[in-house]
Amino acid sequence: MFCYCRLLTAPLRSTSTALTNKRSYNSEDREYLHKSIVPTMHYQKSLPRLPVPKLEDTIKRYLAAQRPLLDDDQFSTTEKLARDFENGVGKQMHEELVAQDKRNKHTSYISAPWFDMYLSARDSVVLNFNPFMSFNPDPKTEYNNQLVRATNMVASAVRFMKTLRAGLLEPEVFHLNPAKSDTDSFKKLIRWVPSSLSWYGAFMVNAYPLDMSQYFRLFNATRIPKQGKDELFTDPKGRHLLVMRGGNMYVFDVIDRDGNLVKPAEIQAHLKHILSDPTPAAAHPLGLLTSENRDTWARLREKLLATGNGEVLGLVDSALFCLCLDDESMNDHIHISHNMLHGDGTNRWYDKSFSIIMAKCGNAAINFEHSWGDGVAVLRFQNEVFKDSTENPLVNPGSQPAAVDSASAVRRLQFNLDAELENGVIKAKENFHAAVSKLTIDAMQFMKGGKEQLKKKKLSPDAIAQLAFQMGFLRQYGQTVATYESCSTAAFRHGRTETIRPATIHTQRCAQAFVQQPGKHSVEQLIGMLSECSKYHGQLTKEAAMAQGFDRHLFAMKYLANSKGQALHSLYQDPAYAAINHNILSTSTLTSPAVNLGGFAPVVPDGFGVGYGVHDEWIGCNVSSYPERNVHEFLQCVHKSLEDIFSVLEGKPLS
Repeated sequence: MFCYCRLLTAPLRSTSTALTNKRSYNSEDREYLHKSIVPTMHYQKSLPRLPVPKLEDTIKRYLAAQRPLLDDDQFSTTEKLARDFENGVGKQMHEELVAQDKRNKHTSYISAPWFDMYLSARDSVVLNFNPFMSFNPDPKTEYNNQLVRATNMVASAVRFMKTLRAGLLEPEVFHLNPAKSDTDSFKKLIRWVPSSLSWYGAFMVNAYPLDMSQYFRLFNATRIPKQGKDELFTDPKGRHLLVMRGGNMYVFDVIDRDGNLVKPAEIQAHLKHILSDPTPAAAHPLGLLTSENRDTWARLREKLLATGNGEVLGLVDSALFCLCLDDESMNDHIHISHNMLHGDGTNRWYDKSFSIIMAKCGNAAINFEHSWGDGVAVLRFQNEVFKDSTENPLVNPGSQPAAVDSASAVRRLQFNLDAELENGVIKAKENFHAAVSKLTIDAMQFMKGGKEQLKKKKLSPDAIAQLAFQMGFLRQYGQTVATYESCSTAAFRHGRTETIRPATIHTQRCAQAFVQQPGKHSVEQLIGMLSECSKYHGQLTKEAAMAQGFDRHLFAMKYLANSKGQALHSLYQDPAYAAINHNILSTSTLTSPAVNLGGFAPVVPDGFGVGYGVHDEWIGCNVSSYPERNVHEFLQCVHKSLEDIFSVLEGKPLS
């Protein structure tokens, strides 16, 4: 169940994530990224609560999403079950959910079930959950040296953490009218409005503060494997960084005893020491265990603790974050995607809330564990670290590392492993390679048009990208299948995500016209169909961003019934319910000045994992698949679909 999270709807602008922001940056002040006028968590108390949709709306939306996936007989069965649910047991379940929600006003109805879903999953986090987002290169080429870039990113990451914890990080706000709300004068005014009312003040000027409750789990945080259900661990007292190289693990302090950033030249010296450490690659790299089935890893972790490794495991778990220094250089996008999504398993600790991976060539990415939060917090962190490390680098290619005793400051962690643990690592390596060897990744760039051209035609860029995936799949496999696009509900307190269902009767009709009946419709008719798809997709996106989808509501009612030991209604036993949740096309969009590309594995064995971005003049996709699907052919079909769409928009008939 992967999601980067589509953030609300265009054309929203975020003060916090816009990399062009004017910041009160003081080059003398190395401790903070900036000092926000408005305290970081100023809006949190007054954020609106995540609404529970009306049951009749959920059923209506569910049936609309099912319609293109089912034939008439199947749909008739599903409709009967849905109506029976709506008028019977569903009404009772909905009322129980609303009552429970009213008793828990401090949170959202989806928060606990969503944490539970992630933490109870027993599959490996690798491929099944952890995504990656790669950084763009530093515009100054010479700063892409591995040591220089790693030092600058570590320093920027620590400064982000300090800014966040001091309450000085600019709050995450979407501005519909930045000329009014994204100004110093408004900020000076709103900071004096009590935090229990501040959201309303922002709302009055068309600004929408977003939930920031996940941010505290960015640092000093790890997912701990436990039998049956994992736990999230956070220890904000940790002052050290975890560094991995060649499967060996090192720690050193990046914050001093007074809570200040260790001098960047010292961080550089310590990282240089690690990069030149002659210790051979680890014979039994423990990081592989974090790629195992969660119950298997829980059992082996208990064994690690029993054999006297508690103190070193504590250092791993409480480290600020993990920096993975890879000895390999990256050749191309595909190589980057494989390395940053999974690598060879030896030089990663996949359970850390996030890791910065730095290849020998200076290519960098973030790989993050997904249970603690969604893409919103990670993307904000990535944007800020990219901006700070490129615009305000604290070391440069000519900088000399400090003359300090790195040998005593840096500690290489050593573990006591018995035969059972060594065999556990060997088995984990076999399982890891068996899994990742099945994954294929391919990328595509469509260079004949993008966001600008589509907006001129009054079409939603996201709708057209999603339509191209529907057309591509229809061309390749002759079917319309369950499709998932994640959408953030961070506009609400403890919101997570909602699902946009891009496969609709409109996309089905349009895809059939373009792919199966190319000569049957005039250019005007085809443009009319594109417009219908765009309008309906825009409606679905707005509904999802306002927590008015159907997926989370049905999920929460099912979770509630299971938690009370109640029998599930036939709606949940319907093969059509299983099919719409078997997301063959799992999609997520991401565009940011900091991010080069992002990616994730398919969520089902016969699916595609589609990361994409619609840029001003081009459209890019980074897609993964397992052997049951052909990703190369799929991307050719998507490219052909985009060519056809843009040809029609230029007034050319389909040939």
